[in-house]
Amino acid sequence: MRGKLVLLVGIGIGYVLGARAGRARYDEIKRAVSRLWNDPRVQHQVHNVEEFAKDKAPDVVDFLGGAAKKAVQRKAPAKTSASRSASGTATRSTSTSSKKK
Repeated sequence: MRGKLVLLVGIGIGYVLGARAGRARYDEIKRAVSRLWNDPRVQHQVHNVEEFAKDKAPDVVDFLGGAAKKAVQRKAPAKTSASRSASGTATRSTSTSSKKK
């Protein structure tokens, strides 16, 4: 609850400060960000990151697929023992209910 209150207070403060700065400051910040994003040096680095991601994507897919298979194989035995205990619980509850009658 305290976290929500802090969040609401933060949003309120941000709103008030943003409203005081006005549209002119917003437009100024927007122009500065646009200039930065369109800078050739930034775009060169964006291109490098895109190429890196394209090169590594198949490796990541293979790694995650293998990890998911291993996780499923490790969890499979636990699932069967859990179903056994669940069926044992059902048997116990049935026998308990028959004792009550």
